[in-house]
Amino acid sequence: MTTPKPDSSIRILLVEDNAAYREVISLAITDQSDMTMVAEFGTTEGALQHLETLPPDKQPDIMLLDLRLPGMNGLEAISHFHGIAAAMRIIVLTQSDTPGDIARAIRKGVSGYLLKRSTLPEITHGIRTVASGGASLDSDVARHILTSLQRPASSVAEPLTEREHEILELLAEGLLKKEISAHLGISYSTVDTHVSRIYEKLQATNAPAAVGEAYRRGILRPGE
Repeated sequence: MTTPKPDSSIRILLVEDNAAYREVISLAITDQSDMTMVAEFGTTEGALQHLETLPPDKQPDIMLLDLRLPGMNGLEAISHFHGIAAAMRIIVLTQSDTPGDIARAIRKGVSGYLLKRSTLPEITHGIRTVASGGASLDSDVARHILTSLQRPASSVAEPLTEREHEILELLAEGLLKKEISAHLGISYSTVDTHVSRIYEKLQATNAPAAVGEAYRRGILRPGE
């Protein structure tokens, strides 16, 4: 007999057209005591239609989204998903490690970018990280951000303060706000204020977008 999962479990929606891989991910999610697979679709159109029928309190917490899909592809659909389910966080789960796809997905506000060659423990860890408010980037994707998205330094409209730069570096290392608070010995609310200012100055919607933009502008450099 299957033990019911708690209402607080992470609700996940999977959009993946490869039926075999979809089954692998679904079984891995089902095996986690703190996760629930609430729906699976092979197209973004099917997922969009499903989300439109759900009240706000029934929306998934996390979407795992492939990019190469029949019909409307994953990149095109990201803004539509955000428009229907604003609180739902999106983790791209794809074979594509091309700089263009990575940059566009991050700039559209995804909370994670994982490659399909990631292990199942890496994927479930990434889900937990994003569900707790963090960001999840595949190590190869992080290297692409460093090597492929960097451009010559350019200024921001309002330069980052020394503290903001310090916090940005910690965000780039993957630390959550509460971890930054403990690391720097400052309050969570102070960190939250600094992070909001960083996002505003870099015109970013989340940590991956801010970090990617910082490398692109040369505010962060490889090795920092």
